[in-house]
Amino acid sequence: MTDSPSVWERPEPPERRALSPLSRERIVRAAVTLADAEGIEAVSLRKVAAVLDAGPMRLYRYIDTKDELLDLMVDAVYDEIPRPTGSSWREVARSFAHGIRDAALRHEWFADLLGSRPRLGPAACAHGEASLAALRAAGLSDIDTMMSTIEVLTVYLTGAVRTEVAKRRAERASGLDQREWQASMAPHILRMFATGDYPILSEMVHDGRHRDAAEVFDLGLGYLLDGIGNSLKS
Repeated sequence: MTDSPSVWERPEPPERRALSPLSRERIVRAAVTLADAEGIEAVSLRKVAAVLDAGPMRLYRYIDTKDELLDLMVDAVYDEIPRPTGSSWREVARSFAHGIRDAALRHEWFADLLGSRPRLGPAACAHGEASLAALRAAGLSDIDTMMSTIEVLTVYLTGAVRTEVAKRRAERASGLDQREWQASMAPHILRMFATGDYPILSEMVHDGRHRDAAEVFDLGLGYLLDGIGNSLKS
């Protein structure tokens, strides 16, 4: 049994003379633009081919499956993410987290694929290598500790970023921003609270501090980093 080369290892075919020349880079760029505009569900080789004014079969000379296209798209986003930096491991971890969050807010479909696609492309591997190198330079020398830090951060990011993106989508679908939605629900909520059955929820709504998405993200990230820091001391 021989290993077949990955999509990143296969050479591109020589392009024939045509009205719309193709390359993997052009195909991926068109797919990313389509996903940004219409969501990841809209991406198919047929639709991407239409954007490029090319027949779908031409795309199969460059990419075998939709899964390969998704892997290439994810890698293209990793190529946009700045390499993590910082003089302490906490600064590096924050840089890592914010780089991925920022990318997911630019490309909401990227949040859908976080944790579900292999990160084996050259850009993703370069980002991973740079992240580990930055953690080591900042004082985390043990490879298992470095790996665990990245893995735990990724788990937090997957949940936090997907939740934030889902709220953004729901807001757009409703046509209301957060304050407008809250105002529309106020009569119902006040009637519920008037029953006296929800005293702590009532206190939370009336007296609790209501943070925006960025503050919530940083708060959760801080709790996570505190936990990692405590484990390093033990």
